[in-house]
Amino acid sequence: MLLAGLGLGFAPAASAQLSPADASALPVDTVRLTLPDAEQRFVQNNLQVLAQRYNITAAQALAVQARLIDNPTILLDQNALLQAVHRRTLDDGSGTAGNQFAFQAQQLFALAGRRRAAGKAAQQAAVVETFNLEDLVRNLRFQLRTTYYDVYFRQQTLRVYDNEIPSLRHTVDLYQSQFEKGNIALKEVIRLKAFLFTLESERLGLVTEQASAQADLHILLRDSTRSAYRPVVRPGRVRDLSLAPFPEAQLTDTALVRRADLLARRAEVQRQNLNLNLQRAVATPDLAVGYNYDRFGSYINNYQSVTLGLAVPIFNRNQGNIQAAKAQISNAQAQAAQQQLVVRREVHEAYQVAQRQDELYQHTSRDTTPFARLIDNIEQSYTKRLISVVEYLDFYEAYKNNVIQLNTLRANRMRAFENVNLATGRTLLRAE
Repeated sequence: MLLAGLGLGFAPAASAQLSPADASALPVDTVRLTLPDAEQRFVQNNLQVLAQRYNITAAQALAVQARLIDNPTILLDQNALLQAVHRRTLDDGSGTAGNQFAFQAQQLFALAGRRRAAGKAAQQAAVVETFNLEDLVRNLRFQLRTTYYDVYFRQQTLRVYDNEIPSLRHTVDLYQSQFEKGNIALKEVIRLKAFLFTLESERLGLVTEQASAQADLHILLRDSTRSAYRPVVRPGRVRDLSLAPFPEAQLTDTALVRRADLLARRAEVQRQNLNLNLQRAVATPDLAVGYNYDRFGSYINNYQSVTLGLAVPIFNRNQGNIQAAKAQISNAQAQAAQQQLVVRREVHEAYQVAQRQDELYQHTSRDTTPFARLIDNIEQSYTKRLISVVEYLDFYEAYKNNVIQLNTLRANRMRAFENVNLATGRTLLRAE
C-alpha cells in the first residue's frame, strides 16, 4: 500500500472552548480574549469614544458659560499731566483741593430671562452630544462584537486547512517518490499538487482576512502590541441563541425608546425649541444700570448720579433669528420623524434576516463526524486503488466545503443576531 500509516487527522470545525492544555500550548504572542473583557476595554480605551466624551465636556462648559452674569464695566478718569499746574483752588479760599477725578461703573442686566434661556439651550446641546456618544458606542460595539465572532469562526475554518494541508503535502511527497520510481502516473501527482496549491492559496486568503480583522480589534481596543487575539466562545451558548423570547413588536417598541440616534433627533427638536425661546428673549433689550462720580468736572463738586440705558427696539427686534429658529424646529421635527421610520424599518429587516439565518442554521446538520469517518474510508479506498484520484480529491473538497460552509453559516447567524442588537439599541441577544 502506497499510503500505509498515513493519517489525515481531520478535526471537527465546531470545537469546544479551549482546554487548559490548549491554552498552555498557545504562543506567547496569542492573547485569549472574552467578549465581556473586550467590551470593557473598548469602553475605557477607544479613542473615538474618548473624543466624543470631550465634546460632551465642552458642551457642558458652554452651558455653564451661558448662565454667567456679565461683568461690570468700570471707568476711571484722572488728570495725568501737569497736575501741579491744573490743581484746583476751592472757592471758599481754604486751599487747593487737588486734581480732577471721575469714576463710572456700569452693569448690564439681561431681561426676559435671556441668560436662563441661553443656559437651557446650551445644556440641551450637551444632551444631544450625550446621545451622539451613545450612538457612537452602539455602532462601534456592533463592529467590535461582529469582528470578534468573525475572528473566532475564521479561526475554526483555518483549523480545517491546518489539518488538511500538512496531510495532503505528505501525500504529495509520497506520490512524488512513487512517480519517480515509475509506480504511478504523472497526472495523479499533478492533480494532487494542484489541489494542494488551491488549499494553500485559500488558506492565505483567510490568513489575510484574519490579519485585517485582528487589526480592527487592536484599533477598537487601542492595543499597540503585536499580539494576536484568540476569542473565547462557548459554542453551547451560541447554539442556544434564539429570537423566540423577543417578538418583533417588542423589539420595535424597545428601539423607539432606546435607540440613541432617534433620541438625539428628539433632543435636537427640544434644543431648537429652547433656541426659539432664547431668540425671543434676545428681542427684549438688556438694561444697563450705572453709577457716576465726578469730583470737579460737573456743575457742582463731587457730582454723583445713577444712569439707566436701554436699546429701543424699533428696527432690530431679532425677527430674522426668530424666523430662522422656527424653520430649524420644523427641520428638526422632520428629521426626527424620518429617523423614526428608519428605526422601524431597520428593526424589521434585521429581525427578518436573523429569522432566516437561524431557521437555516436549525435545519442544517451540524455534525461533521460521519463525514470525517467517510473521508477515512475514502483514504483507505484510495490507498488500495479502489477509487481514482479525482474521486479522492472530490471527497476531500466536499469535506472541506462542508465545514467551511457550516462555519460561514454560524458567522452569518451571529452577525444577523448582532444586527438585531444594533437595530434595537440594546444587546439583548448574548452568547457570552
